[in-house]
Amino acid sequence: MNINKLVRNRYSIPVLALIIGLILGAWLVSGNTEKNTIPRQSTQKDEHEKHQIWTCSMHPQIRQDAPGQCPICGMDLIPLKQEKATGQPDPNAVALSDEAIKLAQIQTVIVRKAVPEQSVSLSGTINTDERRTEKLTARFSGRLEKLYINFAGQKVFRGQKIAEIYSPELITAQQELWDAAKYKINQAGLYQAARHKLKLWELTDVQIDQLENMKTVAVRFPILSPVSGFVQKQHVTEGNYVKEGQNMFDISPLNRLWIMLDAYESDLHRIRRGDRVNFSVEAVPGKEFSGAVDYVDPFVNPQTRVAKIRVEIVNKNLILKPGMFVNAWVHTKLNNKAALLIPKTAVLWTGKRSVVYVKHGNNFVYREIILGPEAGDYDVVISGLQEGEEIVRNGVFKVDASAQLLGKASMMNPEGGKISIGHHHGGKKMTDEEMKKMNINKPTAKPDK
Repeated sequence: MNINKLVRNRYSIPVLALIIGLILGAWLVSGNTEKNTIPRQSTQKDEHEKHQIWTCSMHPQIRQDAPGQCPICGMDLIPLKQEKATGQPDPNAVALSDEAIKLAQIQTVIVRKAVPEQSVSLSGTINTDERRTEKLTARFSGRLEKLYINFAGQKVFRGQKIAEIYSPELITAQQELWDAAKYKINQAGLYQAARHKLKLWELTDVQIDQLENMKTVAVRFPILSPVSGFVQKQHVTEGNYVKEGQNMFDISPLNRLWIMLDAYESDLHRIRRGDRVNFSVEAVPGKEFSGAVDYVDPFVNPQTRVAKIRVEIVNKNLILKPGMFVNAWVHTKLNNKAALLIPKTAVLWTGKRSVVYVKHGNNFVYREIILGPEAGDYDVVISGLQEGEEIVRNGVFKVDASAQLLGKASMMNPEGGKISIGHHHGGKKMTDEEMKKMNINKPTAKPDK
């Protein structure tokens, strides 16, 4: 019995070792297989990237295996070989990989509806408000004995004495007032008539009371300013004899001003009363002012062919000065209805056709559209697009160049078809064989490290 047990032990140990060895070997083989699978996939990806060909949209005979610039025109190269896409929505769709889209700097935008606006650039000057400019005229004849205003631009206040005048008419009217004042109880009408005559000469009740209570005739009579503001023009000097109705001073308050803009005939149909206006002046760099169109001149100047556009503004702290030049932008709505708007950069225009590229996943589809009026940096779309579609905003020319190289519908070739990659030199078209001899068609090999 002991001998048989010893024999069984001698054979069971090698068998057990063999089984353990087989298990360890299978595990090691499985591990190595998994490790080797990853590099193989990476190698396939590297091979794909290595065989990506880059070309020039203007010179398709250029072929390189790395992104860069065209050696002829200096433009950025675009990927020639695209990934095959499954379930393309259109046979003319151009498929680009995520890497190609990123390198080509292609950006997209969603088509939205909005009220179209446009901006009209105008220039003009700052003027005083003519409705608030007071022309101080002589109410009676006389000689200016003293002037308290000596120059244009001087600030005056309402009720301030600006001159003293000697007037025989005023002396006569003062004497009549004294005579009527003696009988103002019994002949009140005569008294009121004498006072009313002085009021017509714009004398205040205080001044009339002073004349009535004086014991001697006033030889010099003060002239008071009826408004506050700045002297815009001075038409008289001290010692001048003025007639009734003669203009002596122009006084303008500057807390409200007019912006007078010149609009050409071609811009008049875009500008309406109430449109928002932004403007700037060189005297206040970095600051922008705003207002609204208050008036559009119904007449066009026959010499300059422009009409005046007026904007009324509040001049806080008197920063703006009459006579300053302004650069303005009038923002006007084309209509009050929302319309499809797309950026101008998204459109390729051939003179007859307007083309955009619609994005579906990684596919870009050629689409002809009909455009309406311009709206600033946007175009109004009449037909060809739907709200919510995604189109190429930047890089549309690179997508179109890829479509041309693939023989698909493009801006200059709406029917599609392969293009010739021959190149002209001195009026002679070079063949593919000649291009091969020049070693241009061959991809540029990267130097071994």
